[in-house]
Amino acid sequence: MPLSVAVLMDPIGSIKIAKDTTFAMLLEAQRRGHALHYMEQGDLALRDGLPYARLAPLSVRDDPSAWYTMGERQWRDLREMDVVLMRKDPPVDAQFMYDTMVLDAAHRDGVQVVNNPQALRDCNEKVFALHFPQCMAPTLVARDPAELRRFVAEHGQAVLKPLDGMGGRGIFHVRAGDKNLNSMLETLLGGGPHGEGRQFTVAQKFIPQISAGDKRILLIDGEPVPYALARIPQGDEFRGNLAAGGRGVGVPLSERDRWIAAQVAPELRRRGLRFVGLDVIGDYLTEINVTSPTCARELDAQFGLNITGQLFDAIENPPA
Repeated sequence: MPLSVAVLMDPIGSIKIAKDTTFAMLLEAQRRGHALHYMEQGDLALRDGLPYARLAPLSVRDDPSAWYTMGERQWRDLREMDVVLMRKDPPVDAQFMYDTMVLDAAHRDGVQVVNNPQALRDCNEKVFALHFPQCMAPTLVARDPAELRRFVAEHGQAVLKPLDGMGGRGIFHVRAGDKNLNSMLETLLGGGPHGEGRQFTVAQKFIPQISAGDKRILLIDGEPVPYALARIPQGDEFRGNLAAGGRGVGVPLSERDRWIAAQVAPELRRRGLRFVGLDVIGDYLTEINVTSPTCARELDAQFGLNITGQLFDAIENPPA
């Protein structure tokens, strides 16, 4: 039976369709005969506690010169939709949180929201990984520069990053004794001279296996896709993120990768996190991406997969 599928995403006119997983979802939904509806952040509202959205009918084509056609936007009760794909990229700021509260009202009345809005609020992509310390390298989340300096000194090398970043932005590789460490911490922590307004910062022990790639493992309802995309740093760059110039190479999952996925999967299912990306370097989980995980199109192209087809199989047959 055809479904009404709404997507909340960043402006569709600015995406790169060859690498955009949200676009792959839309192509798959349309191929199955589902009706597509488009919205951006400014298109949500609550009217007397009921969720509304300014929705535009949407059609998509796998054509880099003209990949979408959009109709006129009209306000509609969001509960008229069967599915909402929540695919807004970070930062997970206050406005993102408010979006999830509107989507909660739809979710309570039976709309499938992928991923669950409550879980999007609760599961910061870096802190949520710490629910699984058995899978992780030593990690500290703190606002105190002295604690962060102590962590770097203890481990010799560390990676520092903000809690709300994406695409490799704001990430530093630092060694004990680095004269730039205080400047890096000032950049990440921010705040006033007495510590007021400081931002939480993540410090992780540096994992040398980053040279072999930062693997993205995609899970659908807790089941891992059998291949990961290893995002390999290029040149003098230590970051593997594709947005930072990393090269994506598909690799089969290792036994350790599958073990990590099995450790995480029950909690993902419990929270309604239906499409998730794990970041794994060497033997260690580093992040759990729940907002808008990517890499489906690259893996599809390299291995002849249809990852978003698996996702829509799950959406059409939701767990009890």
